[in-house]
Amino acid sequence: MNGTSTLDEFLMNEMSRRNTDMVADLIFQKPALFEELFEIFIRNEEPVSRRAAWVIDIVTEIHPELLTTHLGQITGMLNKFNHDGLKRHSLRMLARSPLPAGDILGGMIAICFDWLLSPNEAVAAKIYCMELLYRISQIEPDLKGELADSIEWRMHEETPGFKNRGQKILKKLYFETNTQRKHV
Repeated sequence: MNGTSTLDEFLMNEMSRRNTDMVADLIFQKPALFEELFEIFIRNEEPVSRRAAWVIDIVTEIHPELLTTHLGQITGMLNKFNHDGLKRHSLRMLARSPLPAGDILGGMIAICFDWLLSPNEAVAAKIYCMELLYRISQIEPDLKGELADSIEWRMHEETPGFKNRGQKILKKLYFETNTQRKHV
């Protein structure tokens, strides 16, 4: 196997967990192929990029270091992804990665709040946005109030999955906010 076109073929073979795991195994055996896989993902071509994102998501659960140099690229592509699957996998990968600094973090915050508040975004994207924003609020405590308000604002219009995760994050935020107030 030598080249993106072969990876494209493997990805397009079929849409299944079995095929995704097979491509992931290829990456585990030949880690140099990760960069080619990432290029397919970042091309933003449906459906091959979405399938590549699924493989990258699986591979980076075991080898998160492969994603470290690509966090800025992924964040920069979030607004360009049209398919919910690309958004979901990207946000899931970002949610378990080290948080970037500077402008990249600022861009991530803006996108996550936009998507969290949008009635048109998929619930999975909103849930990962909540997770990311909560993690960011741990280093930027000023975001805690805005995050809590945003979650509360959407609660009455969202799915049970959103409500469940939202309540868990709100509970943490309320605890942290009350604990901080006691120490001031």
